[in-house]
Amino acid sequence: MPKILIVDDEPNIVTLISRYAQREGYDTVTASDGREAINKCSTDDFDVVIMDVMMPDTDGFTACKKIKESKDIPVIMLSARGTEFDKLFGFEVGVDDYVTKPFSPMELMARIKVILNRSGSAEQKSDSAVLAVGGIKIDTLGLTVTVDGERTELTAKEYALLLLLVKNKGIVLSRDRILNEVWGYDSFGVDRTVDWQIKLLRSKLGAYRDSIKTVRGVGYKFEA
Repeated sequence: MPKILIVDDEPNIVTLISRYAQREGYDTVTASDGREAINKCSTDDFDVVIMDVMMPDTDGFTACKKIKESKDIPVIMLSARGTEFDKLFGFEVGVDDYVTKPFSPMELMARIKVILNRSGSAEQKSDSAVLAVGGIKIDTLGLTVTVDGERTELTAKEYALLLLLVKNKGIVLSRDRILNEVWGYDSFGVDRTVDWQIKLLRSKLGAYRDSIKTVRGVGYKFEA
């Protein structure tokens, strides 16, 4: 079972990421600042570290650089600052991936899978990483979607939305739940955001566009 270290000084974010990671079958350990993360990495082995940049005592960039000096652990950095400079600086100190807040938990889980697969830490490989429903196939490691064998280009939000619907096949998902899980923990979106994204996603599913059913007054569900 892959082990993930989640580092953030905001308890609600730690709880959110932990909940999704455990749902994916990962073992999770948490830390509230960079110094604690450094100490835990020195005494334990992790497959991935998810770490915020702005934290008291020791920031994420400093912690990442220190961790990388002794162990080659993939690091996904979280930050509300998404400038090109911040990202380039992060990559210079050894960051493997960079996710800007607010983030989609589903997208973050997908990024973790990509890193685990790349590093050889994932226990489940190609076949088990592909979700197939009818002519739609979702490669959760490669983050690609094919419809009747033809690759279709989806945005990050469209991919996260399709993955959420397929994983909950036959279950009605409210607009509020979709907003929370696809757009993130502090989304201030409205119902029209979900409706518009569903419309765009349907347009890319070809003959399977009607697999996404509208449940009037509630939300949406996916049916093969």
